[in-house]
Amino acid sequence: MTNENTLQPDAPDTVVLVHGFWVTPRSWERWVDRYESRGYRVLAPAYPGFEVEVEALREDPSPVEALTIPAIVEHFEGIIGELNRPPIIVGHSAGGLLTQILLDHGYGAAGVAIDSVPAEGIRVVPVSQIRSLFPILRNLANRHKAVGFTPEQWHYAFANTLSREESDEVYERYHIPASGRLVWSGPLANFTPGHQDTYVNFRNEDRAPLLFIAGGEDNIMPPAVNQSNVKHYRRTRSITDYKEFPGRSHYSVIGHDGWEEVADYALEWAIEHAATRRQPATR
Repeated sequence: MTNENTLQPDAPDTVVLVHGFWVTPRSWERWVDRYESRGYRVLAPAYPGFEVEVEALREDPSPVEALTIPAIVEHFEGIIGELNRPPIIVGHSAGGLLTQILLDHGYGAAGVAIDSVPAEGIRVVPVSQIRSLFPILRNLANRHKAVGFTPEQWHYAFANTLSREESDEVYERYHIPASGRLVWSGPLANFTPGHQDTYVNFRNEDRAPLLFIAGGEDNIMPPAVNQSNVKHYRRTRSITDYKEFPGRSHYSVIGHDGWEEVADYALEWAIEHAATRRQPATR
């Protein structure tokens, strides 16, 4: 396949992959190989404190408990700010929200938010999302813990289009606990005065182009949530697009049979829409 990057000297030469909650950068392992084969430098940084293997975080989840969104954003801004030119930023789940925040802060030549956690102000909450998050949200005490899914809960929330056997294999490979505080921060942001950590300026005219991708069978971040998030950007001239892949769950959109179609669409859209932008100073 021709590498478009060689044809455009000022185009992004780096892709930054931002993982979500309940997983680590290991969830991007196939995407890293695919994008590197296209000639890109690919970075898949861990959240602060997550620079260990999945198994270690299961054994000692204290880095998960200490996590904050501002700390993650600052960490990624530092990494991106060191690059010679603005990268393409691709985030999945909570990584999609982080991608929105990073673009709002002036980082990136283009962004792709896949099955994105919604930014502050998105109030659409489908029943499947409530059911998916209920194991964490049912107990306020979970705000102070690292909380994981059981294999059964994971199957419903992340891998509902896979067989239970396939889902259990994915669970064993990728699953870690998530910060109950951060999971709770989304619902609470809409009922707390002032802007919270999940705030994005939807009217930012200087934001880089942004694509939302949704899995049609995603239970934890259903298409309706992504569609509502997209609509909040319609008041700006900055490019915001939406693409839905039917039949795909929260995990399968990036990791199960046919994930290559999603990865290629995301990259090709970003290449086409990337703007040549000066990097802001690292905050």
